[in-house]
Amino acid sequence: MTRLMFSRRRLIGAAAATVFVPAAAQAQMAAQPAEVETGFARRNVSSFAAQDWRDHFSELGKGAIVADTISRALHFWSGDGTDYRIYPTSVPKSDELTRRGYTKIVRKKVGPDWTPTPSQLARFPDWKYMPPGPDNPLGTHAMYLDWPAYLIHGTHDTRKIGRRSSDGCIGLYNAAIADLFDLTPIGTQVRLI
Repeated sequence: MTRLMFSRRRLIGAAAATVFVPAAAQAQMAAQPAEVETGFARRNVSSFAAQDWRDHFSELGKGAIVADTISRALHFWSGDGTDYRIYPTSVPKSDELTRRGYTKIVRKKVGPDWTPTPSQLARFPDWKYMPPGPDNPLGTHAMYLDWPAYLIHGTHDTRKIGRRSSDGCIGLYNAAIADLFDLTPIGTQVRLI
């Protein structure tokens, strides 16, 4: 008889837990910021925390981008503040390759070609110029910053997104960079943190 009572108690406890746990999870989800719809890699978005552009810029100007190398996310705000998007990114492999601070978009190109920088050639002497195409490390679109050799660009190697895998640039899925490219005017302010 004691054994039966113990089993009933466990059953009642388990039933209470199945009712309580979903309610607790719903309350926790309600306390968190709403998930941002990007249309890209939705499974990754839940780990990105929404940011406020005012924490980084005094005004939106033509638009604003924050590339967060810790969370590996790029945040975009339109110039009028009505459009906010988050994209998963690849970030530089090391802190030595990472430049942080304020810059802006100075040029955009569909179908970029790629030339290794002198520092890349010193480390990888077999690297060579690559025209646009499926083997090009810049993917389908590139946005050039006013820092020489630093870009926000696509990648054909989707394994790089979400990782420390670039030689200094911020990389996005090709579909994501195409979306961002269309939204971002030249002169958009950028902050890498």
